[in-house]
Amino acid sequence: MAEIRLRRRNLLGQVTHLIGPFGDRSPRPEPRTVRCAGVPRTCRLEPASLRRWHSALVVLALGVTTAACGTGGGSAPSHHLSASASGHQTTTTSTTTTTTTTTTLPPTTTTAAIPAFASSVAPVTAAELGGTWHAGCPVGPSQLTTLTMTYWSFDNTAHTGTMVVNTAVVSSVITVFSTLYADRFPIAEMVPEAAYGGNDNDAAAADDTSGFNCRYAVAPGPPQWSVHAYGEAIDVNDVQNPYVDGSTIIPPAGDAYLDRADVRPGMAVPGGVLVNAFTSVGWYWGGRWDPGTDYQHFSLNGH
Repeated sequence: MAEIRLRRRNLLGQVTHLIGPFGDRSPRPEPRTVRCAGVPRTCRLEPASLRRWHSALVVLALGVTTAACGTGGGSAPSHHLSASASGHQTTTTSTTTTTTTTTTLPPTTTTAAIPAFASSVAPVTAAELGGTWHAGCPVGPSQLTTLTMTYWSFDNTAHTGTMVVNTAVVSSVITVFSTLYADRFPIAEMVPEAAYGGNDNDAAAADDTSGFNCRYAVAPGPPQWSVHAYGEAIDVNDVQNPYVDGSTIIPPAGDAYLDRADVRPGMAVPGGVLVNAFTSVGWYWGGRWDPGTDYQHFSLNGH
């Protein structure tokens, strides 16, 4: 209400400015005879001050109504009253608009750190060797070691695998697989062949990389121990590096990798990362044998 009274007082001040104080009204003139439209008649001429008074009253009524309506909630428009030299009044309405700007920052992407190569060794028992060892094998469990290592996989992440090797070659094997990991050479799987009951063909079909398995060599002539039976040979990525002897391909899925000129990840090729890593520790590659080319096979004595 106080705001309404203030607005009324301001409007009355503007009216007073237009027509003078309320008590200073000009007297009504006496009627005069004039010619209106060419005919003599009696007319009452209104002075300009009276006409301004009439206009001011109209403006005052509008202004009071506006003041009363503008006291509601929210942001009400403001009204300004102005007078021109000719006595006409103009009402101006202005509205204030508030604009809010929101800035959205892009999401932050965090990349997991690649773990460093790690390895550890542990003794192995006959029970742990399962079907890969039996009495009469050229070496016993006490001569073997379970080796746990980090390896790089085809899914471009680090994995941890295990294999069983002869204790005498542990240092060389760690050097080889440390090099392969540093070069991000992919390995499909690394578990002892005991997981497949000592069945070499099943392990090859699973694309397993493994070491010890007390079995005979795949070779013509009388049975003879494979170097795997001593824990001194390792087969790497059997599918990408099959054993080939005429029409015999082990594993059968290795048929897709017979074209050795079409070099793909995980393959053993002359001068490649895998062959060079084993060569650096004095091991030999079966990929140079003919017949019976064994691309997956690496051994200490070349057999």
